[in-house]
Amino acid sequence: MPATRSPRQSRPQTSTSHHPDWPDLRAPNAWLLMLESRAPWEYAALLASLPWLKKLPQGDGHPVLVFPGLGANDLTTAPLRALLDSLGYATQPWGQGFNFGPRAGVLEQAQADLQALHRRHHRKVSLLGWSLGGIYARELAKACPELTRCVVTLGTPFTGHPRATNAWRFFELVSGHAANDPELMAQIRQAPPVPTTSIYSKTDGVVAWRCSVNEPSPLAENIEVQASHIGLGVNPIALYALADRLAQPEGHWQPFEPKGARRWFYKTPA
Repeated sequence: MPATRSPRQSRPQTSTSHHPDWPDLRAPNAWLLMLESRAPWEYAALLASLPWLKKLPQGDGHPVLVFPGLGANDLTTAPLRALLDSLGYATQPWGQGFNFGPRAGVLEQAQADLQALHRRHHRKVSLLGWSLGGIYARELAKACPELTRCVVTLGTPFTGHPRATNAWRFFELVSGHAANDPELMAQIRQAPPVPTTSIYSKTDGVVAWRCSVNEPSPLAENIEVQASHIGLGVNPIALYALADRLAQPEGHWQPFEPKGARRWFYKTPA
């Protein structure tokens, strides 16, 4: 589910050779795809755990711009945004209807929204994206690092073979973009120059999990949780990690450490 180039970024001059993992990557199998039926139970778990989640450290009021996944709209991120609002963040939905890929004007409008949020709050903006929405968040952070506090993605396929998902045909159909551009994928694979967290699941039934793993970097990390792809945005374990990342003090970001009871729920591969 690749995106287009960011508004202010041209093709990189890096090699267009395949990522070492590309030959081995395949879309998740039928069993994992069937496990996507867990999503309603993950939402039920979110409702049951809200009293616990609302006891998380309060946010500092900084703005958070939230992008939905492919074929989804702001309704799908409403529970996530409601939780963050209750914790004291100023969330804003992407406001462009259904996400049918990087059609003309989509990234330009997203960048204008980022700039407007920064002007309104006089604060850097955290960018949060689910699936394809995470690619928008990463590319905006590369285009406007001076406006971006951090990036958090949920099940976003930013590396590996672009067709190692069960949604690439739908992406090509609705976006009009090909899903096999090696140069574009080389750009997307590069992490933004701001603190960047990828939250992903090895039991994701839509995106091959290795497509969501950042290369080791002082500002890039990976957090593995147990979740479905379409349930990541309502999974209480994933949302706990998300809230923890947003609560990091600006300018004093530290990687997520699964200490104590966290070790039962999270893995942070190098």
